[in-house]
Amino acid sequence: MSARTHLAGARLRKALMAPVWALQLLTGAKSFLDNPLIGSQRLNAQGLHLARVRLAAGLCAWRRRRLAPKVRPDWREAFDRDGFVVISEVVPPAEFPALREAILNYQGPAREMRQGDAITRRMAIDPAMLAAIPALRRLLERKDLVALLHYVASFRTTPLYYVQTIVSHVDGGNEPDPQEFAHADTFHSSLKAWLFLNPVAVDEGPFTYVRGSHRFTPERLAWERRRSLADPQAIDRLSARGSPRVTSEDLAAMKLAQPEPLPLPGNTLVVADTLGFHARGTADHAGERVELWSYARRNPFIPWLGGDLLSLPGIAERRVNWLWAVRDRLEKRMGQPWRPVGIRQPTDG
Repeated sequence: MSARTHLAGARLRKALMAPVWALQLLTGAKSFLDNPLIGSQRLNAQGLHLARVRLAAGLCAWRRRRLAPKVRPDWREAFDRDGFVVISEVVPPAEFPALREAILNYQGPAREMRQGDAITRRMAIDPAMLAAIPALRRLLERKDLVALLHYVASFRTTPLYYVQTIVSHVDGGNEPDPQEFAHADTFHSSLKAWLFLNPVAVDEGPFTYVRGSHRFTPERLAWERRRSLADPQAIDRLSARGSPRVTSEDLAAMKLAQPEPLPLPGNTLVVADTLGFHARGTADHAGERVELWSYARRNPFIPWLGGDLLSLPGIAERRVNWLWAVRDRLEKRMGQPWRPVGIRQPTDG
């Protein structure tokens, strides 16, 4: 192919993709590498990134005000202050051992992804698991917890639910686990939650968060502007793709504290806004932790609270398997980091 033909092809692709890139500005698209408008230093100098951040934050606050009345006041106050909520003994202590045992002994299809020297294994909480463990369904349908998840997500949406196992310091891992670096998941609020089935000590990779970092203070906005002006080809890949890593110096400039590891006992639920800076704490030795893991992220520019058809009963609990199947089918185009590893238990090595 001649240089002229190659240049003509690149120009045609750019012309065809331009409307798509423009429409993505009104979605949760976040990659400074994949969308040249999002990653445009010229447009961001004129305020594009900050405009998206401010609009998403304003709509999130508006949605949360409407969801707030259904949330327990102490949980809401803790979240508004810190960006996360810690709920001890979320399952009645007399019931927790049986629920924990049922989950840890459950066998089902599992998938794994390796990042650095850590392996993450997930099992979908799907109709088969819910039928086998009725107490799990009752927990996920608890009205007080559902109201809290809605508030943090800022939408009436059903999260994706998994049983997740983190295996740290896997033999042969030459790179560190990238989740151990403090980061924000994206430029707008989203939900993640962890219900720890076993205690997690301070040296076992505990949940770590920078308190109050979920708020867009003037200092955070100034940092967002500076990072939007960086050359996406010259920074780390995860930051360039919209999940920015943050240094101690960055936190000091934003007048924020350093990341705080939270060692917690089993039967503890943590619900967090991953717009705030968070990490998987450093594990000092090989080991594993098992948890129920929840995730929800919608288009931040939607003003209404509900309308998520994928949250309907009968659909919501099947979404994880559908998503995996779609990624399998479109692997060459989309990539598929989650590899099937057969029928497993959460604590299988």
